Amino acid sequence: MSTYTQLIYHIVFSTKHREPTLIKDHRRRLFAYIHQLLTNKNCHLYRINGVEDHLHILTHIHPSVVISDLVKDIKLATNDLIKKEGIFPNFSGWQDGYGAFSESIKAKEALMNYIKNQEEHHTKVSFLDEYKALLKEYEVDFDSKYRL
Repeated sequence: MSTYTQLIYHIVFSTKHREPTLIKDHRRRLFAYIHQLLTNKNCHLYRINGVEDHLHILTHIHPSVVISDLVKDIKLATNDLIKKEGIFPNFSGWQDGYGAFSESIKAKEALMNYIKNQEEHHTKVSFLDEYKALLKEYEVDFDSKYRL
């Protein structure tokens, strides 16, 4: 018998202090780098996008991958890339935490569209409001002592 899994995660994290440092012209380089990193870990990227102050990643993860390690590896590797290539000159790092929400395969298409349309979405909704809504949707209690 083989192993079959469907481990889909919606990962969200922001720049340190939600600083708007992810310049649009250079985000494609960042996204391509994250895509390659996920591929190297036997994960499948469905969609990645973001705006000046945060990223959304929808990915299937390999069963041997621990989500906290994956996010840590993404943050460390991209931090090094950003500093080495200077693609975001005012970038000072990523926030300490992150959001990672397990998803149903049935929600995949809708989430892909949601992530694809981040720029339009954030003309109406702030990151903080979006993040609080995500926490509420996934029934995760928001603790205001942790700065988002």
